[in-house]
Amino acid sequence: MTLPEHALAHLQQVLRTPESAGERYTLHEPVGQGGMGTVYRASDRALGRDVAVKVLRGDVADAEAAVRLEREARILARLEHPGIVPVHDVGTLGDGRVFYVMKLVRGRRLQEFAGAAPRSDVLRVVLRVCETVGFAHAHGVVHRDLKPSNIMVGAFGEVLVLDWGIARVVGTGRAAARGEARPGLAAPASSGDPLPALHGVPEPDTAPGTVLGTPGFMAPEQARGEPALVDARTDVYGLGAILRAVVVREGDGRGVPRPLEAIWTRALSPDPAARYPSAADMAADITRFLDAQPVAAYREPLTERAGRVFRKYQTAILLVLAYLAVRLLFLVMRGY
Repeated sequence: MTLPEHALAHLQQVLRTPESAGERYTLHEPVGQGGMGTVYRASDRALGRDVAVKVLRGDVADAEAAVRLEREARILARLEHPGIVPVHDVGTLGDGRVFYVMKLVRGRRLQEFAGAAPRSDVLRVVLRVCETVGFAHAHGVVHRDLKPSNIMVGAFGEVLVLDWGIARVVGTGRAAARGEARPGLAAPASSGDPLPALHGVPEPDTAPGTVLGTPGFMAPEQARGEPALVDARTDVYGLGAILRAVVVREGDGRGVPRPLEAIWTRALSPDPAARYPSAADMAADITRFLDAQPVAAYREPLTERAGRVFRKYQTAILLVLAYLAVRLLFLVMRGY
């Protein structure tokens, strides 16, 4: 007997889905899938709450993938920030696959949010992403796979950067604490702790020719397979690609302001030295655009500057002009 395709696909999914992750977690339906892992909604029986469990996919379950998933869990556990999903636990399934447990995130992917939100709200979300990525950079971690589908916007304004599976630690511990950051990496603020070294977990993907990332969002040095050149400016390229993707919408007849376009054009420069030095510098330009201030990436013509100033102070200018018109009319009438 031959099973229908849909029945076969369902059977394969059931066989791939583990029933539990240890004695504590019961897995339910999948809620997301990445290049090496599947994320399930799960029940934490010890604390009586829903969590998310990321399990290494069976079709990629080899030693290298296991190391990478474990590294992702350990990196996330050390990056404590509101824009990064907290990790609660890590372990191994009965079949040997690695898993880790994290907060269950509910919300919309950035591209879905951007399709219905005003441009200003979308830009403020991008600012939150820049802040989170900048925090990771200050602790020596480069994401390397920034794209709209890896950004979640929650129902109460949460903005979370997801899927750190190919993140790379390019600056750690003592050197960062002394301010000896690599080019393109900011040193941590004096009040923060640098990311501890991941002792015992090898650094993957360092061989020349290794290409990891998403076409259209990864920097040219990634696409060329030059991991030695990866630094914070690699993520700045991804942030620029995200900004362009969520601002340029099909059927939107408003057009894109040239200063805003100049921001992502600088971020997307093929030459890392020509990009913004950091996510914070790019965020500062976006903030200036939102505040109707001159944007560093854009040389503003005099006519555009006058128009920008008028739009910013339109009410005050119109009130002054109205007052002057009334005074002029009064003087004219007195002359008669």
